[in-house]
Amino acid sequence: MNSLEDSYHLVSTGAGLAAMVCVFAFLGWVWRIRDNGIALSGTRPRYAGIWVYLGWIVPVVNLWFPRGIIADAYRASAPGARLPWSLNVWWGLWLVGLASGVGLVYSDSTDKVIARAYDDVWQLLAADAALIGAAVAGILMVRAVTAVQRQAG
Repeated sequence: MNSLEDSYHLVSTGAGLAAMVCVFAFLGWVWRIRDNGIALSGTRPRYAGIWVYLGWIVPVVNLWFPRGIIADAYRASAPGARLPWSLNVWWGLWLVGLASGVGLVYSDSTDKVIARAYDDVWQLLAADAALIGAAVAGILMVRAVTAVQRQAG
């Protein structure tokens, strides 16, 4: 292995660990805003609580359930208010990053992905740019939904 390959493995391991921490923090937040929405509105949400977790991993429903859970919590907290733009931007960029990244990373071996870093790095960067944009929009979405629930509560 050369230094680029060593660096790839190091960075991908670090990114995987950081992503795992973010996943647990985000799912905890989604669960809390869902509960807050129930408490603020007194109504049942469209999706059962188990979908807070399964909605991300069950094929096909993972294309809309997570966004729907957050939208429901927002609507329960601020009836009649428009959804924050950041929710749709976050979800759209997440789907773009997911679709472009899955085909680039998971269909090939690690060696082929590393080889692509030498030849076609733009594909990897485009998928990463979409996910970075989704992360920024996600931060803004978290702040918007949290602010609405604080104001309502």
